[in-house]
Amino acid sequence: MKSIQSDNYLIHFNNNSYVELNSYLADNMPTKIFVLVDENSHKHCYPIFIQQVATTAEIEIIEIESGEENKNIESCINLWNVLTELGADRKSLMINLGGGVITDIGGFVASTFKRGISFINIPTTLLSMVDASAGGKTGVDLGVLKNQVGMFSNPEMVLIDSQYLSTVSVREIRSGMAEVIKYGLTYDANLWNSSKNFTEINGDKIDKLIYRSIEIKNEVVLKDPRENGLRKVLNYGHTLGHAIESYFLESKDKENLTHGEAIAFGMITEAYISNKLFDFPKNILDEIKKHIIDIFGKVVINKDDFTPIIKLLIHDKKNTNGDVNFVLLTDLENYKFNCKVSKELIVESLDYYLS
Repeated sequence: MKSIQSDNYLIHFNNNSYVELNSYLADNMPTKIFVLVDENSHKHCYPIFIQQVATTAEIEIIEIESGEENKNIESCINLWNVLTELGADRKSLMINLGGGVITDIGGFVASTFKRGISFINIPTTLLSMVDASAGGKTGVDLGVLKNQVGMFSNPEMVLIDSQYLSTVSVREIRSGMAEVIKYGLTYDANLWNSSKNFTEINGDKIDKLIYRSIEIKNEVVLKDPRENGLRKVLNYGHTLGHAIESYFLESKDKENLTHGEAIAFGMITEAYISNKLFDFPKNILDEIKKHIIDIFGKVVINKDDFTPIIKLLIHDKKNTNGDVNFVLLTDLENYKFNCKVSKELIVESLDYYLS
């Protein structure tokens, strides 16, 4: 597959990834290489990665605990201290090998350590491949509030190797499909149609879905790198989705949701709101609900959960002047930004999800 040109870096695919990586290492000669992993990517992905690397530079592995609950400023402080103790300098290189938590926090730590060291992202989950690969977003959560602290900072390159998907669970693959579906509903209906038969997606099919998803995200962020307009379309499903993800993170009696499970929930509710405000076709709304629930199952919530979920909406990064702003659909591949939605309609959308 042909490499994709992003802002000032390239996204490489499969075997060509390691050719480009080794060429970069030979040309730039980092003083030390720090590979950031969690316990899962350390065990399952690092052995694949290290067999492909050709360099004389010293390689240090830094492992953090997996999970969204560890994507916080305390973890950053620990990482900055570890880099200092291991002798990292401004010519060091950080390689972030893992899912979205690893690439988000790794990019942020690298971009702020000694005012910035180089980093390369190697996403190992479907979600991180189709979402974190383009756009230059780095950052961490503030308590349970998603991605409240961060910055735009581009990697030296991104390497997409779909063989890493064999190391993750079906639940993680399913989580990544939520972002693929989002691209389909907002930008390319063919992707939406392709995503419906989830159990048949593997091998060459998954490579094509990944490539097309990255093409779409890259096209959007190149047109609007700082999320002033078009890039907001990438937040479809994320307004209510992030709120429910945060609610489950802070609830002691609920199991954490994956990011994709929360966004799938958000896409159904926001499609309902789209139908009520902009006459988004009812037959497509019902189709979205059916197929998303077929793939993801239903999030277990009840009416007592509605008020705390709605309260969390006020912290969404798209908000302005205290107003909650939604991205909504008028049809497949058609959308509106900065949509104001009443609390009553939000409650209706949650009822529709439960019905």
